Amino acid sequence: MKYLGYLLFVVFLTANIEQSIAVCGYEACHDTVPGMINVHIVPHSHDDVGWQKTVEQYFYGHRNVIHHGGVQYIIDSVVQALLKNPERRFIQVESVFFSKWWNEQSEVIKQIVQQLTDEGRLEFTGGAWSMNDEAATNYQSVIDQFTLGLKFLDDNLGSCARPRIGWQVDPFGHSREQASIFAQMGFDGEFFARMDETDKAQRLEKLNMEMIWQASESLSNHEIFTGLLYRHYSSPTGFCFDVHCVDYPIIDTDSYENNVKDRTDEFIRYLDQVAPHFRSNHIMVPFGGDFQFEDAEYTFRNLDRLIKYINERQSDGDKYNMLYSTPACYLKAVHDSVQTYPNKTLDFFPLATDNNSFWTGYFTSRTTQKRFERTGNHMLQVAKQLSSFAHLTSEERKKELDSLRSIMGIMQHHDAITGTEKQAVSDDYDYLMYNGIIGASNNARDALRQLTNLPNGEFENCLQLNISVCAFTKDSADNVVVTLFNPLAHTTSQYVRIPVKDESYEVTDEQDRTVASEVVPVAWPVLALEYRSNDTQHELVFEASVDKIAHYFIKKVDNAESSIAAMPKKSKILTNNDKFNDIAPYDDDDSEETVVQNSLIKLTFDNKSGRLKTVEMNGVTESIEQKFAVYKTKDSGAYLFRTNGEAEEVEDDVEFTVYEGALVKEVHQQVNEYISQVIRIYEGVNRVEFEWLVGPIPTDSDTAREIVTLFKSGISSDGVFYTDANGRELIWRKKDKREDYDPDLSVQPISGNFYPVTSRMVLEDSNKRIALLTDRAQGGTSLKNGQLELMLHRRLIRDDDKGVGETLNEQKFGNPLIARGKVHLILNTVGSKASAAERLAEKQLHLPLWEFFSKKSSVDSNAVAKAIPDFNDFPPSVHLLTLEPFSQDEVLFRVENFMDHNEGKVVSFNIRSIFDTLNGLEIRETTLDGNLPLSEMKRFKFYHDGSGVVPTEPQYSTASHKPLAADKSQEAYEFSVTLKPMQIRTFIIKRE
Repeated sequence: MKYLGYLLFVVFLTANIEQSIAVCGYEACHDTVPGMINVHIVPHSHDDVGWQKTVEQYFYGHRNVIHHGGVQYIIDSVVQALLKNPERRFIQVESVFFSKWWNEQSEVIKQIVQQLTDEGRLEFTGGAWSMNDEAATNYQSVIDQFTLGLKFLDDNLGSCARPRIGWQVDPFGHSREQASIFAQMGFDGEFFARMDETDKAQRLEKLNMEMIWQASESLSNHEIFTGLLYRHYSSPTGFCFDVHCVDYPIIDTDSYENNVKDRTDEFIRYLDQVAPHFRSNHIMVPFGGDFQFEDAEYTFRNLDRLIKYINERQSDGDKYNMLYSTPACYLKAVHDSVQTYPNKTLDFFPLATDNNSFWTGYFTSRTTQKRFERTGNHMLQVAKQLSSFAHLTSEERKKELDSLRSIMGIMQHHDAITGTEKQAVSDDYDYLMYNGIIGASNNARDALRQLTNLPNGEFENCLQLNISVCAFTKDSADNVVVTLFNPLAHTTSQYVRIPVKDESYEVTDEQDRTVASEVVPVAWPVLALEYRSNDTQHELVFEASVDKIAHYFIKKVDNAESSIAAMPKKSKILTNNDKFNDIAPYDDDDSEETVVQNSLIKLTFDNKSGRLKTVEMNGVTESIEQKFAVYKTKDSGAYLFRTNGEAEEVEDDVEFTVYEGALVKEVHQQVNEYISQVIRIYEGVNRVEFEWLVGPIPTDSDTAREIVTLFKSGISSDGVFYTDANGRELIWRKKDKREDYDPDLSVQPISGNFYPVTSRMVLEDSNKRIALLTDRAQGGTSLKNGQLELMLHRRLIRDDDKGVGETLNEQKFGNPLIARGKVHLILNTVGSKASAAERLAEKQLHLPLWEFFSKKSSVDSNAVAKAIPDFNDFPPSVHLLTLEPFSQDEVLFRVENFMDHNEGKVVSFNIRSIFDTLNGLEIRETTLDGNLPLSEMKRFKFYHDGSGVVPTEPQYSTASHKPLAADKSQEAYEFSVTLKPMQIRTFIIKRE
């Protein structure tokens, strides 16, 4: 430790503490008193993983003038305070901060913390790398960051450190899929503190503050107890005993300052308010708050006195019994009380703290960072799979992979992926993520050198493809090898776009077969970006088919016919490209519409307006007008979306140019001075791509602007639409409706109807169905019949007073931020086949081919590549969710049936060949996070009101199937895996 006195203090205590048999978990809970109201006091500190300050600033206590917080001192202080009184308890939540602290400690301190953990005095709750947001996160990243945090705890502190409870007290709304993830990890329950004020009011009245959440429509065993804290996650008003608070301490001296009676009377009055709103004779009262307990003894000493003097009043007939507790101990007591609870089936979005404050702006805030986070996840999955295939074990490679794992865990934090952090913190997140991606790409490079016939390949990345720039091809794309890695299980065919000069090229595959390709121009608004190098103004397009790894070879040719340039078919304006100056402009008298079509899709554009008019695909024709609109707002902030009225549609006639090639057909549209897009259809791809570019968004002193895209159709949706839950199951929505209450939309009828869209949004009637697939988290809604709306970009003029203390007005390169992204549209008939097709597209868009670049001189035809497992035997609905190094000689392997109960069916397949190719010795099945043998999972079981079951004693549930466990000596049939719709199964493979 830093201070010698503290070191001597803890060493003395260690030498004098009587060693006892470790009793942790539920066995370490303090006894409660039957017939009384047991008040579970839960000391905790909520430590944001970046918000007003960066992660490092919060850990080290730097720049406290911005926001006071020093997490290393909090943990120091808590450990010391816990040692003074064995009755005390404390919960630690964010594993990233604890890991930073732990790695700086001496062995003596680590042994003390181990003892506190083994005795249940220091209890880990939640345990993920960060307390993740639940609106903007994809389930893959949420699972990854829980795996990371729980593995750290298990590796360093053992089974007693394993959390049993989800502690999501600060996120701004709650997802059904998050609840499902907790259930799949074997957690017994979850608690949170934020809920729509109208919902909370009726729950308080009806004793519905605690419920049984049916967290999946497809999986029957995914129920979990869920509780809402009575007030907030901070201490009760008037009882903040932290050193930074000003509330009165409890003074029990023999003097006129003695305030024991006044203070206990006041606290009992508070308990009298709380207790009537809960069904059992147990209530939970958190004590703590943001970055509290930096001087833990100050709080604990007052809590000691409060507990003592409240309990002394039992002799006078008072009904309260106070005890130090944890969320897990509280839930155990509730479970033992064998009550039934109300049922919950949907989710808790959107959050409203009053009728003018809907927290729906953060669904879109910092839209480019939301996209960058997806890029980070993409590289993480690629690097993890490649590292597993190549069995990279060096410390350097492990460190670089762990670095990206860590920053991706940080990015899931509810003030990171949400975009609700200060700009300096956002910049730090970007810096960390960029370095993490570069580090992990070194793993990918080293692995590919072993796994391919390019032992000296550069395998460089192009991280600026979002603006059609690739440093590797900037000067020349001649004799370039494009190595494509497919993170999906099944062979996939996807189009690849490489920024190139305006030249002719030939593309060949590994069998030296010519692959059809063509060169198309980059859209002019992209070329006009001031910070973009314009060495390459075109993109080479070709279709690639990839199992896991494939090479495609590019060379420049003189014969122009070998690389067919997509020529403008029709232009409403003269193009500025000299090559096309002889193309005649669109003439109003030519025709009323322009048709762009391939073998699967037909698009019709209105020549006068320049906008999309109809779409024909999958045997369905529908009038679909796609437009942009602007919400003019004043009081929106990073968290809140507050409108001053309906969106104003951009009615300017759209200037457009059509480029037609054999592989891709594009319509380049200039909507106004700060909005443009390219609409694309690829041959053989059954969806329409809309690549939008928005910014700089104009503002003035009184008006901010928030930009949305609208898709208007004739579908009779009757106000009903669907949004995804973190990339998994769809959630039913209806305009102006909620599952459990009637929302107050009197002030904000528009923002109160926005929901998080992380991957998909759907609208349908009895015949037709439209789905929009996104490339990042965005806010979405359906405010009118047949219409879908997605928010793309925000530039604001005010802070919304929710804590960040800064206006969301992002600047890049000295100018307001310009954002670029993609939305994909699928029109289909109604039915399970349509939604199944959307799910397949969703997987390709979330984890597309990753492109690596090398010079052809790196090819060595004599190089021997390592064998790679073949996943093509998986049924079509099975996804390779995770393959990653888990320890020095273990691999974590996770598979998912990504179809739901309407779309899919139970599937079975065998993984013996994969096990053998990975040199497996043994395989065991675990809970979702990979850190608990599934055979040891035992969860609290609760019953909901109306179930017809009234339990008389506590009930438990275990795995719904026999966990797989086998070794290499066993027969192949013992490696069979069965997956129900939406089921995920997780395995650890020990390898030679």
